[in-house]
Amino acid sequence: MKLADCLEALRDFRQDREGNPNISHLVIDSRLVQPGSLFFCIKGHHRDGHLYAAMAEKKGAAAIIAQDTIQASVPVVYVSDTHRALAMISDRFYGYPSHDLHLIGVTGTNGKTTITYLVRAIQEACGMNTGLIGTMGMHYKNHEVSVENTTPEVHLIHENLSKMRDEGAVSVVMETSSNALYDGRVHGCDFNVGIFTNLTEDHLDLHGTMKDYMYAKSLLFSQLGNSYGCSGKIKAAVLNSDDPVSEVYRHMTAAHVMTYGIDHPADFRAESVQITPKGTSFTLNVRGETYPVAMKLIGKFSVYNVLASLAACSVNGFAMEEMIHAVEQVAGVSGRFETVSAGQDFSVIVDYSHTPDSLENALATIKEFAHKRILTVVGCGGDRERGKRPIMARIAVENSDLAILTSDNPRTEDPEFILSEMESGVQGRDYKKITDRRDAIRFAVGQAEPGDIILIAGKGHEDYQIIGTVKHHFDDREIAKKAIIEIMEK
Repeated sequence: MKLADCLEALRDFRQDREGNPNISHLVIDSRLVQPGSLFFCIKGHHRDGHLYAAMAEKKGAAAIIAQDTIQASVPVVYVSDTHRALAMISDRFYGYPSHDLHLIGVTGTNGKTTITYLVRAIQEACGMNTGLIGTMGMHYKNHEVSVENTTPEVHLIHENLSKMRDEGAVSVVMETSSNALYDGRVHGCDFNVGIFTNLTEDHLDLHGTMKDYMYAKSLLFSQLGNSYGCSGKIKAAVLNSDDPVSEVYRHMTAAHVMTYGIDHPADFRAESVQITPKGTSFTLNVRGETYPVAMKLIGKFSVYNVLASLAACSVNGFAMEEMIHAVEQVAGVSGRFETVSAGQDFSVIVDYSHTPDSLENALATIKEFAHKRILTVVGCGGDRERGKRPIMARIAVENSDLAILTSDNPRTEDPEFILSEMESGVQGRDYKKITDRRDAIRFAVGQAEPGDIILIAGKGHEDYQIIGTVKHHFDDREIAKKAIIEIMEK
């Protein structure tokens, strides 16, 4: 595509230096520039892309988009907001891919990853080719692309939506974090369905207050549009009736509203919920019609995830029995209440419980079927919202027979300082502090007796530990399994 064709996406710009070069791809990282790149000088939270414009030109950038004055010998296009321009040009450059797809966005503090996997499983089982974008990467057919953020940068989203569309995807389900919504990483994405899971304390390091956090997530529902039928697309907001924030979001969207829940009336409601170590069963009530559901997923939170997924997929008119059958085949999602087994006589569960609500839910679920002790290994990440640290520790201590406080991803913070903030929430209580996470997991395994349940919370699917700014290989599941084998061989 020519530069002039890219610029047709903009309404207000000034070009310095004439030229209309061919543009091969869009880049915001100067290290990834190749001959023909259009380089965007993005002002990020930590770096200013304008400082790397010279490097981008040296590596072959055909043109540069900037908002501050730079020196360059290639065409420079000046705009008021380079990130907004990136979204507009990306959508055009990749052929408006979301317009051709049934796009589903999932937002909320907990449950986003599981819901994306459930939605994909349901739609694939019902014959709808579906791509997925989220915490554990971008997936379609046999393709898998790793991502740095839960929701990738806007140009990568449009690029991969285009690839998925071109390879036959009809639908894509995407995790849409509050950070991504606030930063505009989904600008240009034409969503059909928005799903809200819940809202509990998290990301206050970015948003400041729970009210601001709530409004950041509301952007998904306001972005569903304000018209009916003009695009030929169904627009629906799927809201959790058991979370009071849903009432706020109901007023923020013009789309059709569908509700799901357990404790309050809803379009999709679970009744007679039964939880066992093997799975969960309930009666699904859909506007008066009832259906039995017996799934392998465990816990009340899993019921919410399934309800949200079924409600969202019902927009496509799939048969309810077919959708339920698809849900019942799902064994689990990586790092979400995942069991680790090496033949031991106690249970080990690894879960991505990194917020107070998710940790409390995980422990409440374990209590439903625990007959012996509950041992919990938990930490809090560095350079992230600090207010939840004492809360996480308190929840672990109050709901466990033995709580072991340890490191998560300390990043650039001192692990001992993070632990001291966690300890402030459990003063006068019994707990164990082991700073090294590997040692903490080994200790828990060594303490376990027959019938006990160990919950290793916080990292879930992650296979790394961030210390300073460096990622080191670290997988809770691997560490736990190795510790179990070592204990059993003694």
